[in-house]
Amino acid sequence: MNGLHLTADLYDCAADALLVDVALLTRLCHDRVAACGLQAVADCWHRFPDGPIGPGGMTGVVLLAESHLAIHTWPERGGVTLDVYVCNFGGDNSARAEALLQSLLQAFAPARQQIQRLQRGLEESA
Repeated sequence: MNGLHLTADLYDCAADALLVDVALLTRLCHDRVAACGLQAVADCWHRFPDGPIGPGGMTGVVLLAESHLAIHTWPERGGVTLDVYVCNFGGDNSARAEALLQSLLQAFAPARQQIQRLQRGLEESA
């Protein structure tokens, strides 16, 4: 169960369409997952209704054979949170997780970002 868990909080994203278009975001996620050598096995998305200040955001997850990618958007803030977790069962997928995160950062083009890295299951590998 050891693996790398990456989270990113993105602010003032330039890619407005990715914050509200489920089909566009789904396609981007699947394309980037595959390009990074990870395997999508299922996904689930929800778009929130439009509100008084604009379009609703989205929440979604792409289940990976290696674990998951979760995304939440706040179009009214230009915000996105990303959560990439990969387990290292059968091989180290850390570089693939880092590549996926970097690829998504490029797609959303945030003005500011905060990234955190957590190595999970260290006791198991000790």
